[in-house]
This record gives sequence, C-alpha cells and structure tokens, in this order.
Amino acid sequence: MNMSKKKILVISAFSLLSLLLSNNVFADDSAVAQLTNPLGENSQLGVAGVINLINQLIKFVLGFTGLIALIVFIYGGILWMISLGDSNKVKKAKDAMIWSIYGLLVIFASYAIVLTLFQAFGISK
Repeated sequence: MNMSKKKILVISAFSLLSLLLSNNVFADDSAVAQLTNPLGENSQLGVAGVINLINQLIKFVLGFTGLIALIVFIYGGILWMISLGDSNKVKKAKDAMIWSIYGLLVIFASYAIVLTLFQAFGISK
C-alpha cells in the first residue's frame, strides 16, 4: 500500500469511529432563550427606540474620544517628565498636551450642542 492509500484508510476509519461513538444532542423544548432589549425594558421598537439608541451611541463616542484625549494629555506629561531638558522633546510634549486640551474643548462643545439639540426636540431624557 502506498502512503496516500494509508492516509485515506486512517482518515476513513477515524471518521467512521467518531460517527459511531458520537452522542446525538437534541434541543430541550422546556428551555426557551430570553433576549433582553438593549434599549431598555420600556422601549418600543419604533422611532423612540431608534432615537434613544442614537442618543446613547453619540454619548458613547464622545466619551470614548474624551478618553483618548485624556490619554494623549497624560502621554504628553510623561514625555515632558522624561525629556531630561531636551528642548525638542519638551516642545513635542507641550504640543501633545495643548492639542489634547483643544480636543477636549471640541468634545465638550459638541456634547453641549448635541444635548441642546436633543432637548430642543424633546428627545433627551
């Protein structure tokens, strides 16, 4: 017997053995999966639920970008501390900290604008 026939024989025997020894698993009808509504318990699937989802998504994105700006600010502070007086590294650290502050200002302004718009349209809770 050549090598490829031996491989086929071993694979076939293993497949047949695994089929004979396997246990059949059937679904239990008594256990029914319950899905929870990610928009909240009293939420409807209509327009209000979608608007609430968009509201939560905007708040999440703004919070995440605020986190990134805070991390950049901390990075600038660490870079400044380890610069050892090198003027190029100090300038790079100052720039990182200043631009992260600008970013935080933009994030806070955009959050205020979104909140104002949601309140004007009666969407925000």
